[in-house]
Parts: sequence; structure tokens; C-alpha cells
Amino acid sequence: MSPQEHLNIEEKVVDMLRTVYDPEIPVDIYSLGLVYKIDVADSGDLTVDMTLTAPNCPMADFIMEDVRMKLESIEGVKSVTVNIVFEPEWTQDMMSEEAKLELGLL
Repeated sequence: MSPQEHLNIEEKVVDMLRTVYDPEIPVDIYSLGLVYKIDVADSGDLTVDMTLTAPNCPMADFIMEDVRMKLESIEGVKSVTVNIVFEPEWTQDMMSEEAKLELGLL
């Protein structure tokens, strides 16, 4: 995979993650700062490390499945692994300025 193909896939991954929402929060998971790492291997295998706003999030399975299905639809992605991690612990400081504004935190 060329560096340009690698970059194109990463951009598509971010674009796709911006379409995934926690049904209880009107802001996408990327803008919320829930995505910690995006790793695209030369083989086309994609690994995403992400967290949840709370460890006992009732929508965790729904969100993970939405992420996996959307990322698998990207051309050039061969497989998707979504890892839920809780280190570092998510805080509101990780949200984008736009997300904070949307949620009335600014």
C-alpha cells in the first residue's frame, strides 16, 4: 500500500467515524474524542482503539457494531478490529471545540 493509499484510507476512516453517534448524545464519536488510535496496516487490516463515555454504557454493543460495519465498507480495508479501551479514561476535555459548543459546554 502506497503512502497516499494509506492516507486516503485514514481520511475515509475518520469521515466514516464522524457518522457514528451514541444515540444518547447528538455528537459523533470522533468529535467526542472517543477514538484514541487508528492504525491501517499495509495489508489493509484496520485497528481502531476507542473508548466509551462510561464503562457501563448501555449502547456499547450498538456503537461497536455500527463502527465495525461502517469501517468494513471502506474500499481497501480488508478487516476491522475495534478495541474498547478505558486507558486513558475519557473526559470532556477530549471533545472537539465543535462538540463542546453543540452540547452547550462553551
